[in-house]
Amino acid sequence: MRTAARCRLPRRLLVTDAGRRPDPLPAAAALPAGSGIVFRHYGAPGRAALAARLATLAKARRLVLLVAGDWRLADRVGAAGVHLPEGMLFSGRLAPLLGWARRKGRAVTAACHGPAALARARRLGVCAALLAPVFATASHPGAPAIGPVRFAAWTRRAGLPVIALGGVTPRTARRLNGSGAAGIAGVGAERALLRFRLPNRSAGTAPCPNFAQIGLAAAARVSL
Repeated sequence: MRTAARCRLPRRLLVTDAGRRPDPLPAAAALPAGSGIVFRHYGAPGRAALAARLATLAKARRLVLLVAGDWRLADRVGAAGVHLPEGMLFSGRLAPLLGWARRKGRAVTAACHGPAALARARRLGVCAALLAPVFATASHPGAPAIGPVRFAAWTRRAGLPVIALGGVTPRTARRLNGSGAAGIAGVGAERALLRFRLPNRSAGTAPCPNFAQIGLAAAARVSL
């Protein structure tokens, strides 16, 4: 599925959550150029209209928009690609989505919660995995955290770029230095997303579509 030469992925991803942040636009507008947005808002009223508004913002702010779980919506709003919830990784109905990504040169990322999902993501050829929850998180209270040690071990064996998600704050993000993380992501992690800097030689490159080029080119095609 991979269609482009080695490239650098966005190192900051804002993940939307309809319950915790019904309106993601202000947080998205605060992101630096080149950052990414994973638009979830599963089942939210007016999801398509909100995706279109985010696509407009992404074009204006030079952000990379990924639509979760719906490649048709991603195509309609001109998003840079699609994000797969972990359950979709094991679906037998991915051929249309992957075919669309290949034909259009779009990116595909995936949510993963353990080594089995990481292995599946690698076999499918997705661009990057969002591995969660790395730390305790308000999104899933009581869920066991992976922790930075296991995160680093799983990342080393993953065979694809891994982005840390879950409980990322300016304090916890520092514990990811040297872990091999390709980036950080969060729902309520604006301070961490804005301030954290991964080493330049972090595992942030991989053979996958160029998010920055694809995202900006796709955003330029949006007609609302």
